[in-house]
Amino acid sequence: MYVRPELRGRGGGGRLLAACEQHGRSLGAAALRLDTRGDLVEARNLYAKHGFAEIPAYNDGRYAEHWFEKRLPTG
Repeated sequence: MYVRPELRGRGGGGRLLAACEQHGRSLGAAALRLDTRGDLVEARNLYAKHGFAEIPAYNDGRYAEHWFEKRLPTG
């Protein structure tokens, strides 16, 4: 995900994550996973703030250095 620099710090990242969660639930997903680079500290903090837990690597993406998952409630 990407938030333009001039819009950062206004809650846009959290709203994007919430929209992804809602869409995932509507598709029946049990969890959301994402990855990020090590230097993107703000992204890692955002994911943790919104309930994503760091997990072992699940891909070998070129820029993936940290992996996260959030279980979605069912029902």
